[in-house]
Amino acid sequence: MSRKKMKIVISIGGSILINDLSSERIKRYTDVIYEISKDNKVFIVVGGGHIARRYIKVAKDLGLNNSEADYIGIDLTRINAKLLISALPEESVYNDVALNFKDAKNFSTFKDIVVMGGTEPGHTTDAVGAILAEYVSADMFINATSVDGVYDKDPNRYKDAKKIDSLTTNDLMRIIGEAKMDAGLNMILDILAIKVIERSNIKTYIIDGRDPKNILRAVNGEEIGTRICL
Repeated sequence: MSRKKMKIVISIGGSILINDLSSERIKRYTDVIYEISKDNKVFIVVGGGHIARRYIKVAKDLGLNNSEADYIGIDLTRINAKLLISALPEESVYNDVALNFKDAKNFSTFKDIVVMGGTEPGHTTDAVGAILAEYVSADMFINATSVDGVYDKDPNRYKDAKKIDSLTTNDLMRIIGEAKMDAGLNMILDILAIKVIERSNIKTYIIDGRDPKNILRAVNGEEIGTRICL
């Protein structure tokens, strides 16, 4: 008897998927996503990358408020999601971009791969991925980003920074709290995402998504990136 399919939510940052945009790069990710979907239900959340940030900046310069500008960024994430859908086999992926969590859960009853972008102003790709993982009762949440895990301090500034293989949500909150005082440091996972992971006990991995095969390695249980413990 075949095992029940796991539900896996994968957040793919726009910085690793879109910033060096090409059909070949998109295919590298969709090949991995399709491979994972052979044995699992896969939910993908796609970020906007630098293109979305540029649009948001121009929108603000033109007088839009933060929420109005965020909606423009959300539209860009959904365009990125549509690109992924177009490169996946029709028999495996739902052909429309899920606009919210209810859509994503409903679409997954028809196909094994569901793709979405942003949802609401003020919610990062991290937060959307974590909330989606909670909403569909995912077995695993993978945050594929541009670094190879969580460090005790900024590895770009400190040569003695050490990568942490596993840590608790409380430890991660402490590291992020310290990082907020370190100007210019990008957050590895935002506070809302951490709170959702904590309250729903979601198995979470932060990995280097610049190599899409790392996503497959995490799904297969290999020791990679940083695991968030509760």
